Amino acid sequence: MKILITGATGLVGRYLARSFSELGEIYGLKRSDSQIEDLDIPTIQWRTGDITDYQSLEVAFEGMDVIIHAAALVSYESKDADRLMKINVEGTTNVVNVMLDQGIKKLIHISSVAALGRSPELTEIDETHKWIASPLNTPYAISKYHADLEVWRGAQEGLSVMVLYPSVVLGKIADNRSSTQMYNYVLEENKYYPKGTVNYIDVRDLSAATVKLYQAGRWGEHFILSAGAISYKAFFEELAKAFDKKAPYKPVTAISLKLLLFFTKIAKAFSINKLPLSPQTAMLAQRKFILSNKKLISAIDYEFHTLQNTLKWARRNDS
Repeated sequence: MKILITGATGLVGRYLARSFSELGEIYGLKRSDSQIEDLDIPTIQWRTGDITDYQSLEVAFEGMDVIIHAAALVSYESKDADRLMKINVEGTTNVVNVMLDQGIKKLIHISSVAALGRSPELTEIDETHKWIASPLNTPYAISKYHADLEVWRGAQEGLSVMVLYPSVVLGKIADNRSSTQMYNYVLEENKYYPKGTVNYIDVRDLSAATVKLYQAGRWGEHFILSAGAISYKAFFEELAKAFDKKAPYKPVTAISLKLLLFFTKIAKAFSINKLPLSPQTAMLAQRKFILSNKKLISAIDYEFHTLQNTLKWARRNDS
């Protein structure tokens, strides 16, 4: 079996490549300018292409049995709205259409919990939540929602699809990826924390759960991938304990939030990439909500790493 992973040079893609390596030949899609020398994926074979370039996908997908689509742009800035639609929506459209043209039947789409949308009145969200227009929906969320629609359109046209919604993905400090920004915020001993909750998952759990769902043949379904929810205050306290640092101790109030929006330093801690905090992500960081993992656990009976284990692992230099 031949499995190709888009976004294989990213954090999630790399761990998916490792986890799926026992099930078949692993191929990774990389752009021509991608740096792959230090990725440490010995079993992967690389194919050059870009999800926004249809013809490159035609070449890269040739001979594949399964596509795992993990490539996406993450940004919460309004100025990136057009790029988000092009990469996340048009790119996903290309993935689906090339698969249909080449008769590749199985697609695992790594989406985001953002694609489920946010309803101001809800404190718990599961897979039954229906998208509604909301001021809490970022340009990124909108792009991921429309990307999902393309995947389900592919299902109507004959693809076997599985859509997965990861929460905040925790990797290693050395990965220098999204979660590193929150780690650095505590390492620098900043003092503010938002009043909301963070829903999280260890990247090792994300990849292992995806394999189990694949082996269980849960096609035509969608699953939230989240280990749990914890207040930002408690989350930062666990980080501080793991890293031997002083935890943030001042809650973000409405007044201080307006001030904090002007500072990139605090912004990096609460967004899940390196871009500045937006008013929408600021509002989200102040909200308390839980992403339910009940459907996932009932499907594969999975036991997640504890947060303490994840944070201890995050400090190490090994895999």
